[in-house]
Amino acid sequence: MDLKRLHQLVSRGEGQHVEFKRKSADPLKIVREVVAFANDKGGYLFIGVNDDGSIPGLKYPQEEAFILEKYIKEYCKPAVEYQLTYVPLNSKKQVLTFDIKKSKKKPVYLIYNVKKGSGRAYIRVEDKSVQASREVRKILKAQNSHESNGFNYGENEMFLVKYLSENIKVSLQEFAKAAAIKVEEASETLVQLTISNVLELHPADGEDWYTLKEIEG
Repeated sequence: MDLKRLHQLVSRGEGQHVEFKRKSADPLKIVREVVAFANDKGGYLFIGVNDDGSIPGLKYPQEEAFILEKYIKEYCKPAVEYQLTYVPLNSKKQVLTFDIKKSKKKPVYLIYNVKKGSGRAYIRVEDKSVQASREVRKILKAQNSHESNGFNYGENEMFLVKYLSENIKVSLQEFAKAAAIKVEEASETLVQLTISNVLELHPADGEDWYTLKEIEG
């Protein structure tokens, strides 16, 4: 990462794979972005950049880096792989660049209670990091395996495909109500069809929704 590349990425604004932070004033909140990137396809976290894209930089970047690396190590489970770069703006200011890698073992959790080992998984939705639902966590976990995810095309599956051929999208609650089945049963059907590449998952800050996967070619 050099200054030219930094300016290129910052000029595009925050998005699915880019996040700006002025300072590491709230390390746990920043680590949440790290977790979300790791659960997606990776991303760049810039420390020393304002939300509006201006770049004031950091006078003491080593101190900021020390804090964030400590939090990433202690509060991310499993461990997150990243590359840290110091990008000089001038002789007095630098920007920290965390190149967060896509995790090979998902979901990654932000551990809020280290003693109990309890935490939450987050995913990236456009320019925000939102808490992953139970269904999203199951789908992320399934991505760890390269085995074929076969399933039986039963009554629920056929109902869902027919429903989505007549409607643009469906949520978990909508599917359970329309099919007159328990939420747990509806959840399992949505997860299996998503893993099997029949459905497209659209995570949201609230309730996720699903559409039929578009056939390429």
